[in-house]
Amino acid sequence: MRVPLKLKFYYLLSRFIQKNKTPNFSLDSPKEIRNGEEFSLVKLKTFLSENNINTDNLSIKQFPSGYSNLTYFLKSSSKEFVLRRPPFGAKSLQGGHDMFREYNVLKNLKSQFTKVPDVYIYCENNEIIGAPFYLMERVEGYIIRPNLQQKDSPGKEIIQNVSKSLVSSLVELHNVDIDQANLNELGKINGYVKRQVEGWIKRYNHSKTDSIANMDFIASWLNENQPLEVQGSVIHNDFKYDNLVLDKDNHSNITAVLDWEMATIGDPFMDLGTTLGYWMDKNDLPELKLFQLSATTLDGNPTREGILELYEKESGKSITNPVFYYVFGLFKIAVIAQQIYFRYKKGYTKDRRFSLLNLAVISLSLMAKQAIIKNRLSDLFE
Repeated sequence: MRVPLKLKFYYLLSRFIQKNKTPNFSLDSPKEIRNGEEFSLVKLKTFLSENNINTDNLSIKQFPSGYSNLTYFLKSSSKEFVLRRPPFGAKSLQGGHDMFREYNVLKNLKSQFTKVPDVYIYCENNEIIGAPFYLMERVEGYIIRPNLQQKDSPGKEIIQNVSKSLVSSLVELHNVDIDQANLNELGKINGYVKRQVEGWIKRYNHSKTDSIANMDFIASWLNENQPLEVQGSVIHNDFKYDNLVLDKDNHSNITAVLDWEMATIGDPFMDLGTTLGYWMDKNDLPELKLFQLSATTLDGNPTREGILELYEKESGKSITNPVFYYVFGLFKIAVIAQQIYFRYKKGYTKDRRFSLLNLAVISLSLMAKQAIIKNRLSDLFE
């Protein structure tokens, strides 16, 4: 398989740039707010005070990771909070970024799935900070970031345990009683796969900036190879390492799952497919790991085939067409990258991290096409 020259070039460039920019394995910490993503504290303090939330000595910073909804850290003299709001320019894209929906998922899910932060208040008034937002508990802990290097890894045994905990937590979520969680209105399973395939193709076409032949090929393949539907579950739709908070004292334990903006009722195998889409194997081509979407090549991680085996064993379910779910996951992640790149190209965000996401789309589409050709999840380039 030929890798485009510009991917090879940026792979070499990234190795040079990232030598001194790789993160340590440390407690997740907020930073100063990025340029263009600030807002005034005056109206926010008034709103919080009116809702009996202490704002004495209130300060604000931003969690710099993440590519979609914006996450801020608020600290008063008595408590720490996390504020979530849509990204700037979100109105230009179709679907997603519904703050009330995300707030409601967390509020209702807590009784059945404890690995979610507590939520405190939702605000739909755009005049407070310029967009709807909600406030939730700050869960302090460690997060395995995508570009964590082997030398900074918490160790093979911990990584091995976390990968198993990831799968068991995903299965636990898929086993949530939808009625008990009062989440029946979150989505419907009938026609879910078809809606997802058509929806993500539509989102891609709406945000397209360049012609990428592999994306069009994959879209057609997904339309023609849809599997039979299975029983619906609560699904997260973005279940990966950097959305998991690890316990401060026992790093093998997952204490919270973050970023529920795409949660719905749907096919649990589609959820697994997204996790697999983020999962890079050690023997994947280095140029295609240019955008390391999850730190899954650290020692102790299983392969994508290994993740599938763990899920089937933990859930007691057999997946007859795993390649479809994996290819869908890659396509969906590619579309998300394309949507973010679209916002950057249109000037809705100034975050320089987004400037090369068109190359992530190319990379992910190459992976998906190779999986289709080989009809397997791992060893795609042998």
